[in-house]
Amino acid sequence: MASDTISILKAALSRHGAGSSDFDLNPEVNLPAGRKLRPAGVLVPVMVTESDPRLILTKRSSALKHHPGQIAFPGGKQDEGDKDVTATALREAKEEIGLPLEFPRILGRLPTHETVTSFSVTPVIAVLDRPFDPVPEPGEVEEVFSVPLAHVLDPANYVIESRRWRGQKRYYFTVPYGPYYIWGATARILRGLAAQVNE
Repeated sequence: MASDTISILKAALSRHGAGSSDFDLNPEVNLPAGRKLRPAGVLVPVMVTESDPRLILTKRSSALKHHPGQIAFPGGKQDEGDKDVTATALREAKEEIGLPLEFPRILGRLPTHETVTSFSVTPVIAVLDRPFDPVPEPGEVEEVFSVPLAHVLDPANYVIESRRWRGQKRYYFTVPYGPYYIWGATARILRGLAAQVNE
């Protein structure tokens, strides 16, 4: 099963999908030309140790200033000392969920995703083929949990919803699972991965 999952993900990564944005479902938004985006990297870690491959996600601390309580990948902005965004994603995963740097096997990167907070986020796809007990960083992470990979790879599980944001109606993807409301950039990145898997 692990080899099947890895083959599916590698095939998807070879298809080179288009980049995405928090504004994809809101075509009336005019993004300024020449805007400066800050590079960031997030890890998309897939556990393949059991017959049911699972995606690891975090619930951000409700005490955080930005995106409190939201579902997210481990990751963050690229620091000057990071070799590249893959190194950023691995460093942040170690800091946020205690993932040892040598555990993830990197399969590749998805196209970048532009956020409303002016980051250019590179999702780094990795598999974990040994057991891992997460240790959430209490200042940033309220919970570390997993969802079946099959759930987020099925385009039928995605729903477009909307809410008011800065005086305008904003549309976005959601892919709820149980008590977890996965939406925004996280859901949009996963929707892109699902599209590449199902091409």
